[in-house]
Amino acid sequence: MAPSASVMTDPWVSFIIPAYNEAKLLPATLEGIAAALGPWDEPWELIVCDNGSTDGTGELAQSHGARVVHEPMRQIARSRNTGASIAKGQWLVFIDADSIPSEALLLDLKETLKADRVVGGGATLCLDRELPAFWMMWVHAWNGISRCFRLAAGSFVYCRAEAFRDTGGFPQDCYTGEEIWFSRKLKAWGRKKGMPFKVLSRHPLMTSARKVSLYSRGELLKTLIFSMFLYPFVRQRKGAWFMWYDGRR
Repeated sequence: MAPSASVMTDPWVSFIIPAYNEAKLLPATLEGIAAALGPWDEPWELIVCDNGSTDGTGELAQSHGARVVHEPMRQIARSRNTGASIAKGQWLVFIDADSIPSEALLLDLKETLKADRVVGGGATLCLDRELPAFWMMWVHAWNGISRCFRLAAGSFVYCRAEAFRDTGGFPQDCYTGEEIWFSRKLKAWGRKKGMPFKVLSRHPLMTSARKVSLYSRGELLKTLIFSMFLYPFVRQRKGAWFMWYDGRR
């Protein structure tokens, strides 16, 4: 499902998707976003930043009506920033290539943006399939942290384009967790202007649970330990975050 040319003209919102070898899931994500935007009267655009893919991700994105920009250096933060560099919208929404927002979530987003009171925010998450209780516990825990501390998950971050530019975008000195630092920068920018950071929670974003199938229990636990206890020491080490960079799909 490709958006019409009129949708791409003078967009109000730019949806930006970083993607590395996402030929399997990206078409469903692009089609899902376009379908969920069906009730919108406001113009929007889809941007895919192809982060060095070798599986035709960029070509697939173009065939689905997205504008494509290329970022050769493999880093998620850099890919998001490169996508934002060509965005024309007043608002930017970053969505992962393995995540599909519902129509209800995007209507909630539109109402929030129309009110014009926030600097940006995120959304709570749900998985595309049920997992063992141990892993579901972490999803619920993150949702609680996200709401309580007003932090966005990287799979869904929205903000004013002005705030993005003024804060410098996602920090490029870390290979994961950049959305946490970016959330903090947005909140600081918003406080100066009386604009809160809002996490949308009525309609969670559906994101893929594929990592649980693609990685062993030991690999998953190793990454969990790095994230919880060792992050300050390994955030600049790309190899520590293999689950985001080794390309398993």
